[in-house]
Amino acid sequence: MDGLKETLVIWSAELRRAVRSGRAVVLLGLYSMFSALVLLVVGWLAREVRAAVNQKLAEAGGADADTSARFAEEMRKGVLGFLTSNDTAMMEALAQVPIEVLLVFKVTLFFLPAYVALMGFDQISGEVGPRSMRYLTVRARRSSVLLGKFLSQAALLVGLVLIIDLAIFIYARIANPDFGFAALSLNLLKFWMAAIVFSLSYVALTTLCSSLFRSPAVSLVFNFILLFVFWLMDTVGRASSAVDAASGQQEGALRFLRYLSPSYYAGDLLHPSFTEFGVSGAAYAGFATIFLLGAYGALRARDL
Repeated sequence: MDGLKETLVIWSAELRRAVRSGRAVVLLGLYSMFSALVLLVVGWLAREVRAAVNQKLAEAGGADADTSARFAEEMRKGVLGFLTSNDTAMMEALAQVPIEVLLVFKVTLFFLPAYVALMGFDQISGEVGPRSMRYLTVRARRSSVLLGKFLSQAALLVGLVLIIDLAIFIYARIANPDFGFAALSLNLLKFWMAAIVFSLSYVALTTLCSSLFRSPAVSLVFNFILLFVFWLMDTVGRASSAVDAASGQQEGALRFLRYLSPSYYAGDLLHPSFTEFGVSGAAYAGFATIFLLGAYGALRARDL
């Protein structure tokens, strides 16, 4: 059996086991509850802001409906500009998307790497620890086992993200009657693809962490440590660049740290330009490749 067939067999077996297990249901419930909580909080804040604005306008002399509508549109453009870093092309492309969807998408992207870590922290270490991995590697290459498990986790994540994104967009359609079916379908596909491109590199990172240790608990802790390090690199790099640009001085050396963090490239995943999206997609593909190569090196050198 060649490598491709071995990978497909392991992928299908692992995916069936993951779907039939209770973990898939728990993960779906966890992701659903978190997304629903964020959506409800964002919706409540939006309603409170609109109510406060309408009250201020009424106290100022009873503005007409057109004035209120224009003020609301200006507020929407301000929030949209903040979420897109005032990128004109992105603002035009996302003009029809409800703000609630954009805010939930931004918040969930921040927590999605942790969710991915919880989903697959034991994909390799769960079998290396009890030494059941040796029965797989007798019948298949280690690279096939690694790729099969990675693809099964990726496929499960693709399905879970699609279910949650579909629910969010349906809610947005109900809450915003002017959000048409054509715009809903197009943006659902766009947001789903952006989340998948973003998360696959973190699935590869989880595979790497799971390959480095025999204990699933240690793999999970190390995974969270790496996520924090990447977040810190992105935050410090952005802050260094922003402070130096504001002072008019030459940018500091720490600004380069942001380029080493996967989260830095998330900003252009919804960009309408293929070039901008392609750069971000290529960056995530590069991170995923590096993590998988590291995982293969660790698994190949390990005594199973």
